[in-house]
Amino acid sequence: MGPRAGPGRDGLTVAGDRGLVRRVRRHHVPPWWRDAKLGIFIHWTPASVPAFAPVGVDMGELLAQRRPDALAWSPYAEWYQNSLAFPQSPVAQHHREVYGDRPYNEFARDWEAGLASWDPDDWARRFAATGARYVVLVTKHHDGYCLWPSQVRNPHVPGLYSTRDVVGELAEAVRGQGMRFGVYYSGGLDWTFNDHPLGTFSDLILAQPGGDYPAYAEAQVRELIARYRPAVLWNDISWPQSTTKLAALLADYYRAVPDGVVNDRFMPRSPAWIVGGTGPGRKLLDAAAARSAKADRGIVPPKPPLFDVRTPEYTTFDDVQTTPWECVRGIDESFGHNEESSEEDFLTRRDLLWSVVDITAKGGNLLLNVGPRGRDATIADAQLRRLDWLASFTAAAGEGLFATRPWVHAAGRTDGAEIRYVARDSTVFAFVRAERAPDAPTGATPLVLPELRATEATAATTLDGRPLRSDAGVAGLEVWPEERPDHEVPIVIAVHHAEAAPRAPG
Repeated sequence: MGPRAGPGRDGLTVAGDRGLVRRVRRHHVPPWWRDAKLGIFIHWTPASVPAFAPVGVDMGELLAQRRPDALAWSPYAEWYQNSLAFPQSPVAQHHREVYGDRPYNEFARDWEAGLASWDPDDWARRFAATGARYVVLVTKHHDGYCLWPSQVRNPHVPGLYSTRDVVGELAEAVRGQGMRFGVYYSGGLDWTFNDHPLGTFSDLILAQPGGDYPAYAEAQVRELIARYRPAVLWNDISWPQSTTKLAALLADYYRAVPDGVVNDRFMPRSPAWIVGGTGPGRKLLDAAAARSAKADRGIVPPKPPLFDVRTPEYTTFDDVQTTPWECVRGIDESFGHNEESSEEDFLTRRDLLWSVVDITAKGGNLLLNVGPRGRDATIADAQLRRLDWLASFTAAAGEGLFATRPWVHAAGRTDGAEIRYVARDSTVFAFVRAERAPDAPTGATPLVLPELRATEATAATTLDGRPLRSDAGVAGLEVWPEERPDHEVPIVIAVHHAEAAPRAPG
């Protein structure tokens, strides 16, 4: 016989706790999310008014140096308020020069005034044109400011919310363009409840709010679910309650939105947090953070007990992942609009388009952040230009991207070109880009796809079905495309009824 079920936490039984956690863990990621491939993330808070963060910062190097103020040099403009707490940080120096001793929270007035020129329908049209299938809006970032008229009152800073329902208006506009709408909520940090300055990763433990915050955060997330029925519930940093309480919240979310998706940043409160806040625990955390930043070239959150999709930040995986995932990153190096970003700080067209292709080939989505201005609710030209690049590319190549799945081989290489493969039914789509800009015109030679072998039924076509000449070559399937691989914009070849070449050893 097993242990007898007795009264558990939160009014449940111990057995009931475990059963609820198991049921939530068995939730499956819906097909719409796996088909999406591209989403738009929006960081747009009072920090978008000063819109300042240092550029060209190597955070991995700063963390490796174990600097006690490393996070104060964050390139994320949305961390403006935290960086102000460090007098020698670039943000603090900028603030003194431009704003003197003006308190951060006063930027909320400027942000709300900028709503007078906001056109959510225009945003939604631009996002939909990129081919994005979903939009996730930051509804409350670490500064505690809410983008909806929340009925859950902040006990420390009254009125820290928009009187205009920005979340609701954008949700309506996004859904009107046929996309799904999701919400981001900063569950792990709220500087109105705990303003401990964040200089290192271990400070994240000391900055976790306690007291009346867990009930406040849960009530606000439940309010967001009830009001907006978000298709994506995207939490950040951690979650201030136990696994059992989190399971109850997520179970209610899935009941309200059966095809909803939850990200992997709901790390629940646990006794390990206490250990992490001690001197030895902090040293271990900071050392681990430094190693991870170097190894991953970005941030890969630890796996919590309950989640649907993984969310590596400013980095991707090298191979196909069996767990659904999305790369989350900005169009430049920031989350939130940064006036300091120059053209060189933004993704190039070559890197942006290949990022979508590469992530899709490995089973992921790209959640690309757009940071509107805080003063006038507009999107800067440099960001709009990149949205236009995506729109042009997906209009031409979307048939080979959306609703596909990883193939036997994710990547390949041919003479002077890189290849990424995806598949749908019996068709393999090969995305090919030249490794370098051509110095001279190329002759009429075939393009070899080494990972493909021809069968009697094999045929190669353009995406819209025009036949292409193809032959079974010794090194792989030979195809004569209508155009040679480009250096910036990948070409796409559809190959029907082909066989996969054996994987290389190792």
